Amino acid sequence: MRTTRTTEKTPAPLLALPPELRAARRRAWVLLLALAGLVVASFASLDLPWGQLLSLPAWQSMARFGGEFFPPETHPDFLLKVARGAWETLAMSALGTLLAVGLGLLLALPAGAQGALRAPTRWLLNALRAVPELVWASLLLISVGLGPMAGTLALALHTGGVLGRLFAEALENLPTGPAQALRNQGVDALKVFFYAQLPQALPQWLSYTLYRWENNIRAAAVLGVVGAGGLGQQLAFHLGLFQMGKTATVLIAMLGLVGLVDGLSGVLRWRLGR
Repeated sequence: MRTTRTTEKTPAPLLALPPELRAARRRAWVLLLALAGLVVASFASLDLPWGQLLSLPAWQSMARFGGEFFPPETHPDFLLKVARGAWETLAMSALGTLLAVGLGLLLALPAGAQGALRAPTRWLLNALRAVPELVWASLLLISVGLGPMAGTLALALHTGGVLGRLFAEALENLPTGPAQALRNQGVDALKVFFYAQLPQALPQWLSYTLYRWENNIRAAAVLGVVGAGGLGQQLAFHLGLFQMGKTATVLIAMLGLVGLVDGLSGVLRWRLGR
């Protein structure tokens, strides 16, 4: 009688991670623990009156304050004034973004290339985007005065720093094959940029620009609080006088304008991605 011997298959040993991946995993855990500790320390050090916020009197006060916004002001003369403010806000965001694209392109080329200008250009980009739009507008009000000029320049400076860094990163991450093939044929750097790098980077640059335009329409609505024109200036004026019905109308116009620009930008980015 033949007997069959059954042999148990031992599982294959797990592959050990390379030392580089183990070190990266350890650094990631250290970073996560440090961030968690920072969050816990933030809650422990800040005096946050959660009980007062969630109390019944606080909710009653918020309800009474919210009720003062109704009904919104609908007088035709005031609606026309709000429409002019909305157009001014839209123009500020569009022109500020356009100026930022030019500034970002001017700084992205040396920031994304190897050379003596790479480090100082990146420092300049960091400085431009480190200062918020509201601070830029407050500083520019001293030189250009009240009105949309300060808001437009503030958007251009901050967004130029953001787009310049994004444009430079996009250039650095492009496939090097097409550009190197042209260089091997003796093509100069300018033609290499226009014929090899720009066609590859342009869709991503346009997507970045549209996304920043969405952000700028919100920022432009806030910049008016410091006197930089647009809906924000109307909001600060009527809210300071406790004219809550007019304030509600301005807020509704802000929401509609932001929604319109977000929808338009989303459609354009969808068409670019097809």
